[in-house]
Amino acid sequence: MRVFVVDDSPLVRERLVALLSEVQGVEVVGTADSAAEGIAGIVAGRPEVAILDIRMPAGSGISVLEAIKQQESPPIVIMLTNYPYPQYRKKCMDAGADYFFDKSNEFHKVAELLQRLGSS
Repeated sequence: MRVFVVDDSPLVRERLVALLSEVQGVEVVGTADSAAEGIAGIVAGRPEVAILDIRMPAGSGISVLEAIKQQESPPIVIMLTNYPYPQYRKKCMDAGADYFFDKSNEFHKVAELLQRLGSS
């Protein structure tokens, strides 16, 4: 399962890549730190899964979500954010997000989910 990560924090990207490298069958095929770079990387790389942060200095994960969900065969999208507010959750789910996790206490769920998806 090919995964692309979009988050403006280098620390979060590194932590996610390290976490996902331990999940059998998962390969991180790219990372980006901005919305524009994320859209370009996801469109070009066509991963099965995209992990997106909501708030970034240059754009938002929601704009990335909206753009990539218009593709033919869009990836599964996991929103991973420090802003787990109900209004963000609703906006993301309405825009086509498949999953929504809080970075502060659900970070580990990303790996668990990918493990489940990979074995099904």
